[in-house]
Amino acid sequence: MTVNSRKRPWLAVVLALVYPGLGHVYLREWLRALLWFGLVITSSTLVIPDTVVPEQPSLDAIVTASQQLPTGAIALLFALTVLSMVDAYWVASRNAHRHDVQNAANCPFCGKELDDDLEFCHWCTSRLDDVPN
Repeated sequence: MTVNSRKRPWLAVVLALVYPGLGHVYLREWLRALLWFGLVITSSTLVIPDTVVPEQPSLDAIVTASQQLPTGAIALLFALTVLSMVDAYWVASRNAHRHDVQNAANCPFCGKELDDDLEFCHWCTSRLDDVPN
């Protein structure tokens, strides 16, 4: 049984939008995910003032605290989210391209990619029935 290890870039982007680093968890890029999680937590700790953090966590307290966030903190967290989304897309696209290249049929004579509709290699013109075993 063959397992399709190709991951969807759009899903990695959506997960990175939910929380930076989550798209990398989906891609099984554990070190990158840990770095994004750590970067967001460290940045949040440094730029969000203690006066904004609610003492009793409730939905109203969280909404009120989010409205009191400084503009710089909002911009930084937004930028980190966008960068994480771009990185997740790039990693997923790169891995998908590698997966496609590994699964492409290559000519046994010249090594170049074959056209499935032809019975010969259009690069070196070798017949594919003459493949050595």
